[in-house]
Amino acid sequence: MFKVKTYNAISNKGLDRFDRNFYQVSADCEAPDAYVLRSHKLHNETIPDSVKAIARAGAGVNNVPIDECTKAGVVVFNTPGANANAVKELVLAGLLLSSRDIIGGMNYVQSLTEMTDADEMGKLLEKEKKRFAGNELFGRTLGVVGLGAIGSMVADMALALGMNVVGFDPALSVEAAWKLPSQVEKMESLQALLSRSDYVTLHVPAIAPTRHMINGDVLQSVKQGAVLLNFARESIVDADAVVTSLEAGQLGMYVCDFPEPILLNRADVLAMPHIGASTAEAEENCAVMAVEQVKDFLESGNIKNSVNFPQINLPRADGYRITFVNDNVSGVLGNVLSIFTENNINVLDMMNKSRDNIAYNIIDVEQMPSDSIVSAIRDVEHVMSVRVLN
Repeated sequence: MFKVKTYNAISNKGLDRFDRNFYQVSADCEAPDAYVLRSHKLHNETIPDSVKAIARAGAGVNNVPIDECTKAGVVVFNTPGANANAVKELVLAGLLLSSRDIIGGMNYVQSLTEMTDADEMGKLLEKEKKRFAGNELFGRTLGVVGLGAIGSMVADMALALGMNVVGFDPALSVEAAWKLPSQVEKMESLQALLSRSDYVTLHVPAIAPTRHMINGDVLQSVKQGAVLLNFARESIVDADAVVTSLEAGQLGMYVCDFPEPILLNRADVLAMPHIGASTAEAEENCAVMAVEQVKDFLESGNIKNSVNFPQINLPRADGYRITFVNDNVSGVLGNVLSIFTENNINVLDMMNKSRDNIAYNIIDVEQMPSDSIVSAIRDVEHVMSVRVLN
């Protein structure tokens, strides 16, 4: 039986996909095979040797010590795209709120508490409404930084609104490129995108290369009066640099999902309380995707949407399945296969994939490997871990 330890409130729509005949799922189980979590931070915790996989029900994995997990042979999953629609809709809200003074107008209406005559209120509002005038999104240019699952949906939405869309993503994958609307004009640099865009929305992961990618130097290229929207991660934007640009009159407004003290009580900042993925549907979608990925890995050894291991999928053949992780150096797979040859173990199918310094292997064999054979594989130089899946 597999043991899965949960952190945070994981949607039951996902957890119910663990068959309780084969899975023990709880927040306090000992020696778990896997973790499923949302925002719980693991950086200061000791991860047991029993853990083989960690699934983050969300896109960001900055709460998981990726390097340490990789060194220990632990596969870390995320759920890209599961919350994309929720974020996309909040980006739309940010675009609308920043283009028209909707909040200011509503607050003004609520301040008229001393008025009792509806006709008088109507006349006053007709006179004062020009104070809250704005502009339409139609015909404006939206710059999308990061063209993955969320960025491509935001681009498609903006095109449907009649906006022009330019995009920048130096790490654009072939799969993401296929999903991207053809009307999106690709920019060669972040600065080129900033100089063209009336609105700029960020959809890149929080990793070392993206830390403060929006900084004082970059913001010198921004189109005067442009609106910057950040519904990705707080570390991507240097808040001090944003305030400096706002006060200089270069950046027109900042809309974000990550409030900081320096951003409070500013009319040119709209800060939301990190609600980008806070919908019932997004939480359910993330939980379902996380659970399905953990199940496929624990039961079949397949890996999808890992942030530190290669993607790999080998349909099950008859017989028995062995998986092993090793340092990505030459000769390891050959040494393992020689063990099967020496013990007359017939290999039915196999697949080997690598990513950076890690290699991962799935091998289907005809006979159940003995404990001595499994031990011999573990003893091969550079092999980190071995599993036998019946």
